[in-house]
This record gives sequence, structure tokens and C-alpha cells, in this order.
Amino acid sequence: MKYLPIILLALIGISCNTKEKATPQEKTWWKEAIVYQLYPRSFKDSDGDGVGDLKGVLSELDYIQRLGVTAVWFNPIFTSPNDDNGYDVSDYRGIMKEFGTMADFDSLLKGLHQRKIRVVMDLVVNHSSDEHEWFRQSRSSRTSPYRNYYHWWPAEKGKPPYRYSLFDVNHDAWMYDSATNAYYLHFFSRKQPDLNWENPKLRDEVYDIMKFWADKGIDGFRLDAFGFAAKDTLWPAFPKGYEKNFMPYYSMQKGLHDYLREMNSEVLSKYDVLSVAEGAGNSLQDAHDLVDADRHELNMAYPFDWIDVPKPEGYDLVKLKGIISNFDSAFRQKGWLAMFLANHDQARMVSRFASDAPEFRDLSSKMLNTFILTMRGTPFVYYGDELGMSNIRFDRIEDYRDMPTLNEYQRLKNTGGDLRQFIENLKFGCRDNGRTPMQWNDRTQAGFTSGTPWIKVHPNYTSVNVAAEAVDSTSCLNYFRTLTKLRKDYPTLVYGTYTLLDKNNPDVYAYLRELDGEKILVALNFTDHKADVKLGLTVAKAGRLAGNYAQPIDQKFDYMRMRPYEAVVWKLE
Repeated sequence: MKYLPIILLALIGISCNTKEKATPQEKTWWKEAIVYQLYPRSFKDSDGDGVGDLKGVLSELDYIQRLGVTAVWFNPIFTSPNDDNGYDVSDYRGIMKEFGTMADFDSLLKGLHQRKIRVVMDLVVNHSSDEHEWFRQSRSSRTSPYRNYYHWWPAEKGKPPYRYSLFDVNHDAWMYDSATNAYYLHFFSRKQPDLNWENPKLRDEVYDIMKFWADKGIDGFRLDAFGFAAKDTLWPAFPKGYEKNFMPYYSMQKGLHDYLREMNSEVLSKYDVLSVAEGAGNSLQDAHDLVDADRHELNMAYPFDWIDVPKPEGYDLVKLKGIISNFDSAFRQKGWLAMFLANHDQARMVSRFASDAPEFRDLSSKMLNTFILTMRGTPFVYYGDELGMSNIRFDRIEDYRDMPTLNEYQRLKNTGGDLRQFIENLKFGCRDNGRTPMQWNDRTQAGFTSGTPWIKVHPNYTSVNVAAEAVDSTSCLNYFRTLTKLRKDYPTLVYGTYTLLDKNNPDVYAYLRELDGEKILVALNFTDHKADVKLGLTVAKAGRLAGNYAQPIDQKFDYMRMRPYEAVVWKLE
């Protein structure tokens, strides 16, 4: 889910469950990890029902290994009625029937570990499904022992103070339930009631669930929407219009750090797992407090501050550089960041941060992957971005599958909103753009399924696909493999310091990575035109480690003219 995250890991060359403790300055496998985020519903369908599944992933383990990634983060695979594609869990110890069985998962876990690839699971415990047995019991009676697992407001007290819901068709987070004449809280959809983390019995249930999966041998947890878990249950009235900037009222409320420290004590400290929460609070201090090793909470921060910078009309690269650089500065000595430009809650990165026009899509994708894999922080790569997959841009609301998108469309329809503009905005930012099926080959349905896919395949699959790019030495896919090898070969790209160059350049993002005397220079043109960059470096010679143009750039270093969407990585001598 969006608005708060975090997370993950991977191993390089060690057995998959050796426990280790580390201070922020020490070398750890999760800092060296290259994480591949896999959306199971859209990756590979093995049985022709149009939905990706675990056996489909199993069939492509060698492909994942050849990418050079060292960890896989799976979006939720738990039992779910799929109101929000698995982010509404009805059984945390079961596997969604569409995805397969627990035996399939066990085989998948074994196969990934055999390939020295770690497994990270999405833990959705800010809320559950309304079909979870806890909620069934909770709504059955006011005296149920499960009543306090959720947030209830008795109707005889009148309507509860307004709370904004991100996904509800009316944006009202209180839902009336006639069974006990009361309202329950749901920050997301009506079928996603929020769990009450003030209840120690609920917390113990969650820790037991985490132990169940950790004992199976998984290597990490991403805590979905967990920044919202702590609530002020006195339910004070919020200022009118607060929903326009609701994060200060919802995120990182009192008690959250206590819950995380308890979780760390009860579970995380007892296993060699990576832990990351969606989002990183409301400030640099919030983000740092989550992952300061001395506080014993999480390993890694996953901020959204830079991910929301791109807009349909464009964005300010200087602003983007400033946000990322400020985070790096705050985490320079302690704590650790995730580095990413896309996930399941975003449209495709090439369509947002660069250009997916036919003449630039390949160059743009390579440039953005260069950024992710050469920056300080653990890189998270979203499935399909190694191919340069782009936004599908549906013209009709009927083609969209995203529940909050459909609810918002209905709300606008009910209130006389501008539906045409809404559809245009979806073409840039709707997360369904980032959920279209993986493009494996140029055959029917891109080789994703033999049936009808749950969401349409992007029409460009005939040229943008694994089969075509695998045999093209200049493809986005093979360039991505070059980058993952480069990151493994040069610890400077993991542990080295980061220094921003030509700070106010509106077109080029350039930076220097340094470790133990080794210097690696990265320059990235974020525009569709030639751009000059002043690096302020006097270097006699340098070796090019990677670049997305076949012919090397004219190396002058103190001054350079870069081609459209050019990316170059040099080792300075």
C-alpha cells in the first residue's frame, strides 16, 4: 500500500538463515541486497485462469536468478477475498487459492534459497479483511472477546468524529454495522477494518503470525501501512479540511514506536530478517527514528518523499535531487534507506520520471535503472522495469481494476465531477499502469497466460518482452544485468559516501560515490535534449563502467555535454 512503507533484503553468498546483528556502520547482507519486487497476480500464470500464481513464479526462478537480484519481495499471497488484491487478508497463515497452496509456497521458498535469493513477505496488519474470523467474531456481539481487536463506536453516542478514508467511495472511514448498532473504522476500504493495536492480545496474535512465517524460513517483512497503526482512541475532532493533508493526523501517532520496539523484542531480534515499514513518517527525524539501530525498531526506511514529485505536467529535478540528498545526509552515519522509483502503488517509473516515447523509452529506462543501482541505499526494482515496461493508459474506466480508482470514479459521477479529466489523470498516475502482466514473449497475451488476463496486457508486448531482450546485447534487460553485476563488484556503490555535483543543474543528476580511496562518478541526463553539466573535477583519465549509449561520451569532466537521457558511470583514476 501507498503512504507509508519500507523494507527488504537479500543475501549474497551466505546460507539463508544465519542470524547476525549489526550496527548501522557494519556491513550487512541487507545493505548489499538487490531487491526485486514481484506482484504475483501479474507475473506468470501457470493454469490459464488469467491470474499469476506461485507455480508461475516457480517456472521462472532461473530468470529471476539471471537478473542478478538477491532478494524477492512478494506482494501479499495470503488468503483473501481480493477486495484490494490481497491487501485484505482473511487468513494470515493460508495461501490465496488463486495463487496455489502452501506446498507451492514451500517449493518456491526452497527454490529461491537454493539460488541464494532471500524472500521478503508483505505483512498487512494495520487492517484485516472483514471476512477474517477475528472480524466475524468482533461484529457478532459487543461482548465478544474479539470486539477489541478492532475500533468500534456505539451508534447511541451519535455519529463518530469524521475520519477520512483513502479508498471509500464517500471517503468516510466509519462504516455503520447493524448487527451491533455500531460503527467500525476503516482507513482504507469498507472491507478493510483497522486493527486495534492498543490491544495486547491483538499484538500477540500478530507476533505469532510473524513467527509462523519466520520459522518457515522467510528472510524479511515489509509492514504495509503500518505508520497508521497507532490511533488516538479518544477520537478528537480534527480541523475541517484536514483530509487535504491527512498524514500528520494519521502517520506516526503516539504509541507506534512502542509497538515496533515490542515487535522487535518479540520477533525481529530473534531471527535474521530484514524489516521495513511502508513510508517513513512525516519528517527526516521520523524516518531516522524508525531505523536507528540503538532504538531497536526496524532495519530500513522506505520514504515516499521523492516518489510523489513527478506530475503530469512535469517536475523539478532540482527539487528531486534536494529531497534525496537531504535524506542521504540524515542517514549518513546511522540508519539505512531503501532506494526506489516504482512499486505496486505507482504507475511505471519510465512514464513518470522520464519518457516512454518510442524513441526514448529504452534509454530512459536504462538511465533510471542506473540511478537506482548506483545510489546509496538498498535498491528496490519493480518487476518489468528491467524490461522498460511503461504505462498502458486505458481510455475507458471499464478497463481499470483498481478498487480505490473505481470508487473515486463513482464518487465523481455521483457528485458531478469532471470524469474526462479524471480518466486523463489516471493515464499518468493510476497504479493499474504498474500492474499489467509481465511481458514474456510476443505470443498471445505476452506469454503471461493461456487464458484471459485479469487486466489487459500492454500492446507494446510484441517488442518489449523478455524473449526479445534476452538475445539483444544492447537491450534494457541485459543492461540491467550489467548494473546488478556492477553493484556486486564495487562495494563503493553500496557503502561509499554520496556527494551531489552541480547541485542546481535543472537537467542532469550527477554524484560521486567514494570508499577507501575509490571514486565512482555517475552522471544522468533526465531530459529529452542535450544537457551540459559542470562536475568540478580535474581527473586525468577515467574508465567507463557502464553507459546506455554505445559510443562513449566526450570525457572532459570539468564540463560535459550529455545526450538525451544519457547515463554514464565512470571509475576515476
